[in-house]
Amino acid sequence: MKKLYANYIDSFQGLSKEVWWLALITLINRAGTMVIPFLSLYLTQDLMFSPTSVGIIMSCFGIGSIIGAWLGGILTDAFGYYKVMFCSLIATGALFISLQFLTDYWSVCLGVLILMIAADAFRPASIVALNAYSKPENKTRSVTLIRLAINLGFSAGPAIGGIIISTINYQGLFWADGITCIIAGTLLLLVLQPKKVKVMDEIKNENPKSAYKDMPYWLFVTSMIFFGFSFVQYFSTIPIYYNDVHSLSEFKIGILLAMNGLIIFLFEMPFIRYLEKKSWSKITHVIIGLVLLCMSFVVLNLFSWVGVLVVGMLLMTIGEMIAFPFSNAFAMDRAKRGKQGQYIALYFISFSISHSLAHYFGMKSIEEFGFEITWYGVAITCLLGILLLLLLKKILKKEQITSI
Repeated sequence: MKKLYANYIDSFQGLSKEVWWLALITLINRAGTMVIPFLSLYLTQDLMFSPTSVGIIMSCFGIGSIIGAWLGGILTDAFGYYKVMFCSLIATGALFISLQFLTDYWSVCLGVLILMIAADAFRPASIVALNAYSKPENKTRSVTLIRLAINLGFSAGPAIGGIIISTINYQGLFWADGITCIIAGTLLLLVLQPKKVKVMDEIKNENPKSAYKDMPYWLFVTSMIFFGFSFVQYFSTIPIYYNDVHSLSEFKIGILLAMNGLIIFLFEMPFIRYLEKKSWSKITHVIIGLVLLCMSFVVLNLFSWVGVLVVGMLLMTIGEMIAFPFSNAFAMDRAKRGKQGQYIALYFISFSISHSLAHYFGMKSIEEFGFEITWYGVAITCLLGILLLLLLKKILKKEQITSI
């Protein structure tokens, strides 16, 4: 037991103080994102929108995310990651509080769109900051620590969110989200002022390549769209499946979603440290993650036992634990070829595109064809992502041979 504890503590060694501060800011911010897992339920139950209307609103969520990530990348390259992160957090806090006062369909669409533009401008800026604050050999673990903070926040957020809904109402979630974003922005201002932070890996490229002309990277980005399309179902259609098919309450759904974050908090860092010792490439790790995610949807159709929900969540969680850190690390490595904001923005835009497509088509599919066909369709989407990554592996091998 002592050895396991020692190995767990050792997996956190060597990370810079700035990375730890960034992780704390992320934790506070993500702990407040209680609205997101319950947004589809809020729109259907509180505002009484149809599943198709909810799908369109969630597509606005994704479109706003695309614009925000793209804009965040441009602003990061132009003004630096610090200013972008601070402005994004404060603006997002104000917009979350305001969103609760919008009740008609078109105003909600516009509100969600603007909110996500502000919120997702933070993402490329934070990864460029992480790249600067991390030693090259610690980048994958630094990404994992940030994910740890995100998932710890998500493990607390849905559970607290379920309690707030049952004891107060959905509006309380919007206030919680807004206030925590503002707190995170204030903390950033206090502890990570540009003149006081230490840059570990300052990347200077005299002849930067455009990410838009990097064809292998586009292949990677496309595979991430398929990955994201499948993954985000766990935060849109899956909660409805839990409620409609297995009659789980909001509180039980929150606990099940919280399990995902808790497992990641307890096991992801030592797990990633273990995987880093393998000779597998980053892309190989991402492929394994997609295989597990694919299986998590297939098992839902194979068994009617309510316990299969836990099995599916476990498979998804392990797949997520592998795929996200290594795909993020691959994007950070590839970003050294050109403008970092541009490369990292494309990585996040892939997931934003997923949001804009996945929610609508997921909702439309369950409305037209039911859950069973939808889950098989999502599994096929995972397989498409896997095939693209296998092709990318071959191209990367050719690149290495050519460069020798």
